[in-house]
Amino acid sequence: MKLDGRRESSNVDDRRRSSMSTAGGIGIGGIIIAALMTWVMGGNPLDAIQSVAEQQMNVSTQTENDREFTPEEEELAKFSRQVLAGTEDVWTEVFKQMGREYVPPRMVLYTGGVRTACGNGSASMGPFYCSGDQCLYIDLSFFTSMKKQLGADGDFAYAYVIAHEVGHHVEYLLGTLDKAHNQMNHVSKTDANRISVRLELLADFYAGVWAYHDNKMFSSIEDGDIEEAINCAQVIGDNYLQEKAQGYSQPESFTHGTSKQRMKWLKLGLTTGDMSKGNTFALSDAEL
Repeated sequence: MKLDGRRESSNVDDRRRSSMSTAGGIGIGGIIIAALMTWVMGGNPLDAIQSVAEQQMNVSTQTENDREFTPEEEELAKFSRQVLAGTEDVWTEVFKQMGREYVPPRMVLYTGGVRTACGNGSASMGPFYCSGDQCLYIDLSFFTSMKKQLGADGDFAYAYVIAHEVGHHVEYLLGTLDKAHNQMNHVSKTDANRISVRLELLADFYAGVWAYHDNKMFSSIEDGDIEEAINCAQVIGDNYLQEKAQGYSQPESFTHGTSKQRMKWLKLGLTTGDMSKGNTFALSDAEL
């Protein structure tokens, strides 16, 4: 992905020198394990973290450290700021064409654990978006995990991850996210998962829409980039992750969509850039 000379977003809160520790209860290690188990089984890791925190009545403290970052870490931080800037440029224009105003999210870079308006988050959750404070949260070590544990590597694959979380912000601005969350609160767990899948696939589609327009604006896509993103979408499908973790998958517990679905919607956004085609909520399960 060509980013040379591209601007870096100023909508970034770098908290990497802050660390969150927990006193009492099962501790942050136990919380991370609980979140990871929930994630593997197709649930929402944030729910696990909030539940454990409430049950154990843990008290979190934020401390500062003076650690130095490696050149690789600094390069990833710069890359993330540039990708975020690209999403700002694209979505500002797309929203303008829709007669709307785009209000960009903030990106929070953190290490280990972080406080959010949606509860405490941790690196084990991977990147996530919180509509409560309109921020997307990323521990940059996730990109290393993508490469080592899932075999998903490449700058465009990393950009897709960021753009997916920004896609949730787009859902929030368009009213889709709140409407879906309200519906999820009044249905069974299985039906709530089906709604979640549609949200996640829509965010994949929006990530593709961003890539289409970013390339149109800046000629940013290089040979092999699209393959990187498609491969990433494949290895973060619910079926792939569950089969890798436990040897089988449980479709009723899927919250993000299968590998095939995630690749389909990302590619649709990438090839068309057409917002009107993002109709995941209008289709049946079989049509997704």
